[in-house]
Amino acid sequence: MKQALLVFLGGGAGSMLRYLVSRAFNTSSGIPYGTLLVNISGSLIIGFLIGLSLRSNLISNNLYLLLATGFCGGFTTFSAFASENEAFLRTGDFFHFALYGFGSLFLGVVAVFLGLYLSRIV
Repeated sequence: MKQALLVFLGGGAGSMLRYLVSRAFNTSSGIPYGTLLVNISGSLIIGFLIGLSLRSNLISNNLYLLLATGFCGGFTTFSAFASENEAFLRTGDFFHFALYGFGSLFLGVVAVFLGLYLSRIV
């Protein structure tokens, strides 16, 4: 039960922060920079947390559940990403669809690897 509560608390905090970032950076046209920012920074954070948990005892299982599963799970948003790409396709904006879709995927994977790397130098 304690572990479920940790995921719940982390997820709530992540979701609230995602809402605030998206509200501040998403515009009504073009690339949804708020969603891009949360997804890329969330990928960086989870890569860092994975790296720390693999190389040391700095992160307990409960802290990992709070931060990685809870916070990063609530902070990042695949459903918003998918919905925004559907809107690009629906309006025929193939340029932004390709730029945002493939750019998000590429940058997300790079951010995970960067997080893993950063965890090794701290």
